[in-house]
Formats: sequence, C-alpha cells, structure tokens
Amino acid sequence: MGTDLHAPLGRNSKAGSRRPGVLRLGRIAASLCLFAIGGFSLYTAFRGDGLERKKPVATEQATASSGTSQQVPTQAGQPANGMPRAEPRSGANVEQMVTGDGSVVTKYSPRPRDGSGPVLVDAMQIGQDPRMAAQPNETLLEESPYGRLPIVGPDGRRPMDQYARPSSGARGVRVAIVVSGLGLSQTGTQRAIAELPEEITLAFATSGNSLQRWMQEARRGGHEILLQVPLEPFDYPANDPGPETLLTSKPVARNIENLHKAMGEITNYTGVMNYLGGRFLSDPTAMEPVMRDIGKRGLLFLDDGSCAQSKTATVAKGTELPYAFADLQLDGQLDINAILQKLDELERIARKNGQAIGVASAFDESVDAIAKWSQEAAMRGIEIVGIATLANDPRNP
Repeated sequence: MGTDLHAPLGRNSKAGSRRPGVLRLGRIAASLCLFAIGGFSLYTAFRGDGLERKKPVATEQATASSGTSQQVPTQAGQPANGMPRAEPRSGANVEQMVTGDGSVVTKYSPRPRDGSGPVLVDAMQIGQDPRMAAQPNETLLEESPYGRLPIVGPDGRRPMDQYARPSSGARGVRVAIVVSGLGLSQTGTQRAIAELPEEITLAFATSGNSLQRWMQEARRGGHEILLQVPLEPFDYPANDPGPETLLTSKPVARNIENLHKAMGEITNYTGVMNYLGGRFLSDPTAMEPVMRDIGKRGLLFLDDGSCAQSKTATVAKGTELPYAFADLQLDGQLDINAILQKLDELERIARKNGQAIGVASAFDESVDAIAKWSQEAAMRGIEIVGIATLANDPRNP
C-alpha cells in the first residue's frame, strides 16, 4: 500500500484534487507581497527620511557658579553622529573633606548623567600639540587691566594641564629640574633655551626683558615653563626683589594686583615659582589669599625650598592648590663639578623616594652641568619630567 505524502492537506481523498488551486492562490499572494515590499522600499529610498532615525539634539552640561546645571546646545565640535558631549566628571559625585591635620580627602561616587543614551566624554588633554606650543589656548585666558590672565576653561581644563610636558606615566625614578632666572640676561636666556634638553623646566623672572619672545622660543623647544613672582625676603628692603614685590605689610588687594601684573607678562605657563620670599612664605595670613588665587586659576605653585619656615604645604592643603617643593638647590656653589655632585645627590633622593626636584639658576656653569648630567640620566633609568608631573594635585590625589 502506497503512502500519500500530501495527506496533511486534507481529511479525505478530495484534498488531492484541490491542491493545484491552493498552490496557485499561494503564488499569487506571495507575488502581491513582494510587489508591495518593493514599492515601499522605492518610496522610502526616494523620500530619504522614511526609515531614518532622527538624530538627537546634542547638548552638553554647563555648570553655573551656583552649582546647578542646565542643558545648552553644543555648537563648536559637534560630533557627526549627534552624540552629546560630557566632561569626564559629569558622571560622578565629588565630595571633598578637610581632615584635622589640614589634608584634603576627595571622595568619588558614581551618579547618572543627565539625559539618556551614550555620551562622548571629552577627556582632558595633558600637554599641547608641539606645533601650537608657543600659542596660548584662548579659552584659558581672561582679559584684565594687567593683560591676559590664566583661568580654568569652561570644560574644567587647567593651564597646568594644557601646558604641562607629558610624561611616560611609568612608575620609575622621576626627576624634575627647574632652571630659573630666564629673561634677566639676554645671552644667558638664549643659551639656556638652546642648550638645555627639552625635559628641563624653565622659569621666567617677571622683571626680565622680552619675556613673550623667550617664552615662545622655550615652548617651541618643548620646555614646560613657570613664572617667577618676587616675594618679600627676610632682609627686605636691603634685599629688594623689585618694585612690585608681594609684601606681608601690604593689603591683600595690593598683593593680588601685583600678582596679576606679574601673571599678565606672559602666557603658556603651568604655575608660579617664588623669587626669594622667605618672610612672605612664612606668613600664612599673607600667603593664603595669594595662593588661593593661584589655585583658582588652575596653576601650581613651586616652592624653591630656600625657606625652612615656609608654610606652603599648610596653606596649599587648605586652598586646594597644586604645589611642589624643591629637594635641592643645585648651584649654591658655581662650579661644574660641584653642581654635578649635587645632581648625583638629587638622583639618590629620587631613587629613595621615587622622585625628586632640583632647582638652579641660568648661570653658564649650571646650564653646562645640567646638560651633561641629563644626557646620561636616561641610561641609568631616570626619567626627567616637567614640574607639573610631580606636583601634589588635589584633583588627582
């Protein structure tokens, strides 16, 4: 007895006779469906927006001084896919507490970002494109009666980040060397910029000449730079750093005014370094408003370590100011061999602590010794970095 493979189509023998008609109807229905789909595809292709998802209006978070946030349209730098931008900490709650000893403890905890869907996180750039290193980032400047002063950008970017010399990030032995007094001598400044390796940080004295020109040459050469501001020494006025020295006897407003006059001399620096200033650095009352202004502007402060009574660390912790201390004065004795011995001592400190900072002046002997020592340092596993890399930074504890 044969088996009917098509029996499921019907319950009796008449089902076989109806099969051709059923197949014809099925073919007709399938053809109509294909025709409808094809027509709809042509319609949407010519129309252009039939099945196209509308791009969301891109926004970025703008934080007002009151701490509230609002959504504003993004214009410049709008991504092609319409994805909203966000700054790196927009997805975090940041709490800071001052402990009994004056230390600042920063606590980060997650929170949802405004809006829904993915965002493009605009990471803070460390360093500057070498082709543009001599030109300032205009968003990090504000106009003032004393020239253009550094400020924190609208996205939270700081001058100390923008103009820092990038480091390798390796946790090896790191040394920062700062050569100061540039601008005071034209020939000495030119020689220091030309002969010192680009890893060396250069500090410009505000009482120097042609500072903007020298700054640009130093930046083109790859150097990170600081601004030296004159502060009151213990033997003032017998030892007078200059006519606009910050003094403990002056009102706060006058000291801030003189600070801003100094800041307006050049741009593209990561921080401020003291020029003399033993008395000023040992007076927390005089220091606090000045250091607060420096920190508010996104700069670091380097203490050259010459004042044993310095209150820099205490004041810096209370004002959230990034700061650093020099471990050694390298050229107290102006002799190449003596300076080389000091550099070897700096290396021993760095091997013990992981890092060290040395400062020197732009004397010929100092420049020659530092240039010679720096050439050999890499072969001994030492990385010479910009001063911003070694600063104590409350933003990156």
